[in-house]
Amino acid sequence: MSDLNVNGALTRRRRATLIEGRAATEQAVNGDSATGTASLVDGDFGLHDGQRIRGCSLKRSAAKSEKKNRRGEVGDRLSCHKAQESLLSSASGYRNYRGIINWCVVMLVLSNARLFLENILKYGILVDPIQVISLFLNDPYNWPAACLLIVSNVFILVALYTERQLSKGSFSEFAGFLVHCINLSILLTFPAAVVLWVPSMTSVGGAIALGIYTILFLKLYSYKDVNLWCRQLSTAKAKKLSRSLSCKSSMYMHAVHFAESSKQFKGGEQKVCYPGNLTFKNMYYFVLAPTLCYELNFPRSPKIRIQFLLRRLFEMWMVPIIQSSMKPLEDMDLSLMTERLLRLAVSKVPNHLLWLMFFYWFFHSSMNFTAELLRFGDRQFYNDWWNSESVTYFWQNWNIPVHKWCLRHFYKPLLRKGFSKMVSQSAVFFLSAFFHEYLVSVPLRMFRLWAFTGMMAQLPLAWLVGRFLRGNYGNAAVWMSIIIGQPFAVLMYVHDYY
Repeated sequence: MSDLNVNGALTRRRRATLIEGRAATEQAVNGDSATGTASLVDGDFGLHDGQRIRGCSLKRSAAKSEKKNRRGEVGDRLSCHKAQESLLSSASGYRNYRGIINWCVVMLVLSNARLFLENILKYGILVDPIQVISLFLNDPYNWPAACLLIVSNVFILVALYTERQLSKGSFSEFAGFLVHCINLSILLTFPAAVVLWVPSMTSVGGAIALGIYTILFLKLYSYKDVNLWCRQLSTAKAKKLSRSLSCKSSMYMHAVHFAESSKQFKGGEQKVCYPGNLTFKNMYYFVLAPTLCYELNFPRSPKIRIQFLLRRLFEMWMVPIIQSSMKPLEDMDLSLMTERLLRLAVSKVPNHLLWLMFFYWFFHSSMNFTAELLRFGDRQFYNDWWNSESVTYFWQNWNIPVHKWCLRHFYKPLLRKGFSKMVSQSAVFFLSAFFHEYLVSVPLRMFRLWAFTGMMAQLPLAWLVGRFLRGNYGNAAVWMSIIIGQPFAVLMYVHDYY
């Protein structure tokens, strides 16, 4: 028993010595205090306690962050402010102004309804539709404008006949060009002569007839050009294939004539190829379509929408007036002339408002009505000219059919012939000025060149606005030219006429 006790005491001493040595080593390495590292067991417990403390601190920090997040979410829910722009600021990106447009339409309808009722109460119904119809039926020769419209079919048929002969080779290109030139020249001069020399022709009837003849002139000119391009393309293909296949050109031309006369189908629509387009149906569809540029195959809408038609038909109305400006103009009182001019520009139903009504009536309602009847697919009759920051942009976007015609058949051909852009643009404005004067002076039977001068004045005005004004200032300048310029030209013509 004594030996066992002695051995056990020695064993305990050795273990105590080992424990003290390990504790001293850990104290030297970790720098712990003597009290914290008295034994290995105590050291183990200290390490575990440190880990638990760090874990608890991490949990507490996570809990604090969660509380902050919850507080932030609660703050966001309770907040009623955030960084944002006002809707009418350009930086906001807001573009939906339909309500304002509806307000303008409502004000326009109400103001004109008041004038309509006022004129009926004051003057009564001045035009009896029954009398007008009976007059037309009893004596149709008193309607020379209507007779002119019937005669216009002659020019259409001459153009179609000429193109058919050219496609067959019966006419040479020079002979066909000569016939087209004569046809187009008579198309402009004949109705003008009728308007000037027939006493029963009224100014309104003459203006309508000349407007339709001018549209027909531009259409037939485009018809001539496009068919010429088709013949040139067919000839170029014939020469290319005859060289590549070493075959006779006449045989290939016969094959091309047969292939292109046939009809191709694409997407359920008939696609016509030259010379299969030279038909009465194709020709009169182009004459009636709301475009001035001819194509063999126009884009077509799938069907006619009855509701759309009825809406456009309802919108087709306009009532113009100017009368109180005549006395100051006759007296040539400069102050009263200026006052009348400004009154026309800013009064409740001003001249420029009538012009806007005409624009909406013709370019939106009437042309969309016609396009819907004919299932004509391209409805881009105007662009956002009201945002014009330059005069050039306005003239390029307010009347897209005329702009397309000028670009396709006048401006680009001049560029291809070597003319500069400035000369080509000036030529386009000159042509436009000629037709403006033609449509005003001939029906009024007087030549004052106010419309011609006004159109040619657009060239220096376009340069000035483009050179010195930008953004909203340029847009304001364009609106000023519309609001002030047109009433002035109208006053000049009305004064000279009466």
